[in-house]
Amino acid sequence: MDNSGRSLISLEDFDSNDILELLRQAAMFEAESYRNTLEGKIVATLFFEPSTRTRLSFETAVNRLGGRVIGFSDAATTSSSKGETLKDTIMMVSNYADLIVMRHYLEGAAKYAGEISPVPIINAGDGANQHPSQTMLDLYSIQKTQGHLDNLNIFLVGDLKYGRTVHSMLTAMRFFNPTFHFVSPEELMMPAEYKDFCKANDIKYVEHFDFNEEIIADADILYMTRVQRERFTDLMEYERVKNLFILRNDMLRNTKPNLRILHPLPRVNEIAQDVDSNPKAYYFQQAKNGIYVREALICNALNLL
Repeated sequence: MDNSGRSLISLEDFDSNDILELLRQAAMFEAESYRNTLEGKIVATLFFEPSTRTRLSFETAVNRLGGRVIGFSDAATTSSSKGETLKDTIMMVSNYADLIVMRHYLEGAAKYAGEISPVPIINAGDGANQHPSQTMLDLYSIQKTQGHLDNLNIFLVGDLKYGRTVHSMLTAMRFFNPTFHFVSPEELMMPAEYKDFCKANDIKYVEHFDFNEEIIADADILYMTRVQRERFTDLMEYERVKNLFILRNDMLRNTKPNLRILHPLPRVNEIAQDVDSNPKAYYFQQAKNGIYVREALICNALNLL
């Protein structure tokens, strides 16, 4: 297997220098977003699971850099609906593209694809496991709004059980001495394996099972998440927890001036609409930052920087 370039499967594969260099490159692309770095390159976007922001921002990044995009956004329109294996799909598409960006509903699918693919793979989300490109744009957003990544109070709120973005966040922030606050219903608490990861890496964390303005008063970053209906096998459990933790504008009265509210989106109702006009709301700018970060990730994977 050639796999020239560098796949991005999990941020566990990156050290602090890798992360900081990617953030530096993202800032470079934000300053000059249109260039011809990918001229003559083809990127395949394989989305076996629905996506709006991730797919469109990857495709926008390729187009802005002068590359071409092939792929699909609905697996039902592909040969996988006829029974084609993931291996055969990856091997076939690698004949046509220089890089594959893949989202899949199965945990571990990206790791498997990275092991068999002749071209680099970027994991655009695999089940409830990891979402490293989202985490890189989260880190870029944190760095832009706070001026640094070190020693921050980061509150992760909502679906911590199935939320792959919060799982990736723990992995990436292990170099920067954060204090995490896990805020969720007990049914959606952070899984034991990720709390074990925190302990093994000396990451401080506190668990909360209520959500109110007193709890979030010390937050530097408030990272809201959607309760993901599609991850639940028991819809009664989903109905029981879906509306428990909702951020309202009046909860922000006594928060720190530097607080910024992030959300990987899509939002359902976990952030009230009246929060949008609060200057501490940053989630729409956060989504825009994804273009610059994904430009850096694509070029890094193809050894073009």
